[in-house]
Amino acid sequence: MSDFALALDIGGTKIAAALVTPDGSITERRVRPTAVSMDAEAVWQPLAELVAELRAAAGTARVIGVGVGSAGPIHLPEGSISPVNIPAWRRFPLLERLAELVPGVPVRLAGDGSCAVAGEHWRGAGQGVDDLLGIVVSTGVGGGLIQAGRLVAGPTGNAGHLGHVVVDLDGAPCPCGGRGCVEAMSSGPSMVEWALKAGWQAPVAAPTGVELAEAARAGDPHASEAFRRSGRALAAGIVSTAAICDLSRVLIGGGVAAAHDLLFPPLRQALTEHGRLDFLRGLSVTTASLGNAAGLVGAAALVLVPEAYVGRGVASLA
Repeated sequence: MSDFALALDIGGTKIAAALVTPDGSITERRVRPTAVSMDAEAVWQPLAELVAELRAAAGTARVIGVGVGSAGPIHLPEGSISPVNIPAWRRFPLLERLAELVPGVPVRLAGDGSCAVAGEHWRGAGQGVDDLLGIVVSTGVGGGLIQAGRLVAGPTGNAGHLGHVVVDLDGAPCPCGGRGCVEAMSSGPSMVEWALKAGWQAPVAAPTGVELAEAARAGDPHASEAFRRSGRALAAGIVSTAAICDLSRVLIGGGVAAAHDLLFPPLRQALTEHGRLDFLRGLSVTTASLGNAAGLVGAAALVLVPEAYVGRGVASLA
């Protein structure tokens, strides 16, 4: 009977949880929508229910630890979080609350981008790549870094947060409070907002990136331009990060990246335009292979492979 890590992936749209075996396989998985509320406990309750369900699903097998990736920023060393897209949680004591639910085992927290890149490096398209940037393009834009084969999260746990690299000095306001960030141009909600203001006639009252992609494929010029802007902003952030970190590969995942047929052509064109130095021209940029499981697999890696993925920038309660 296998031991399990209990993995959690917390985002602005949904909260996912899974039991993960020592080889990185997901055996049980549950998903709940993230509560739209300004009440911190209302957001917490579905997560607590997911944890209880998975502990029950584990049966007599051991849950040897809890790994969690959360939208950021995260706050170390206390292990609290203030996700930009979950306004009810400001310095919410996530690590402490999870340790109360699952006592007696390690509970470890990293940013969702860090967990996604850890998952891809351990069991996905980043295997064997020592210098890697992973990007998640969804409700927000997150990122994580592998350097010299190890997760690099930085002293605050927020290293690799590509979504808040500034790519337009006079650009649109970002949910973080800044202006001109990658997230302000490339996240799903930002793309939809821009397209609507530009004149896109959405087919539903509350459109998402799914409807936007359908419109772009049907030839709508405003929807198509939203993807062009998104791809170019991502490219600018990637080139800037690669110039600093000397990367070998970039992996892009998340819901928006599922429309890679729309996103990647302008992204690749902009990479060619802006990445002119020799060490930037050879940069490999491709889709992540684990899909929406990357964050869960990476969160589990905090428990199952701590020698590679736990260090400065990962909060932990024993």
